[in-house]
Amino acid sequence: MGYLSNLYLATMQDAYAFARKEIVATGGRTLDCGAGDGHELANLEAVGFNGEWEGVEWDADTVAKATSRGLKVAQGDLNERIPFDDDTFDCVYGLSVLEHILKPCSYILEAKRVLKPGGKLVLLTPNIATYFTALNILRGRMPSSGPHPDSNALAAMNEFGMSPYADAANEGDTPTHRHLVVFSYSALGNYLRIAGFRAVEGSAFGYYPFPRFMQPAMQKLDPWHCHQMVYTAIK
Repeated sequence: MGYLSNLYLATMQDAYAFARKEIVATGGRTLDCGAGDGHELANLEAVGFNGEWEGVEWDADTVAKATSRGLKVAQGDLNERIPFDDDTFDCVYGLSVLEHILKPCSYILEAKRVLKPGGKLVLLTPNIATYFTALNILRGRMPSSGPHPDSNALAAMNEFGMSPYADAANEGDTPTHRHLVVFSYSALGNYLRIAGFRAVEGSAFGYYPFPRFMQPAMQKLDPWHCHQMVYTAIK
């Protein structure tokens, strides 16, 4: 495995571990947005989650698979109304989901609606304003974290510098991996405040192509250019 791939994996492990800790600490009735077949529940339980877990997922076959396992997963499109009543959940989270939504600001408002007063939103998503993105653009290549062309063949050419999408389902109306809208670190924090959330806090992960030993200090000093970010916000 290459240098950049190792950095990417370490970054994602750290970001997911942090996000899961925030979800577990909140507890209560919890909604997984983009739940798939419910795979994230096992990861949360492994680090101490004992709340009431539910999910929302757009794909009917995947919803059927989750419900066949006894999980509470509703079918719904995160670009539209989340299929739950106002003030329902103590925690709403989306891990690597926001960048796949065509209307992410609408989703954030919906997440706020279904949260109880004092409930927590947890978002893990890439940051478009990275040094690695700038380096790729200067090299005449596509950003690694940004809107992607809807072509599997183009992705396979690795025009992104470091692409995990070479064998992805990019083509069609319902791509599973293609990034549609990607926030910068500052823009996401600002929008959460505009949406009426309080106690908005961002945490930064990953600084390509800088070596791993430099990254903990850079995450604190310069979160604006991180590769991945986790935002928490209170309704």
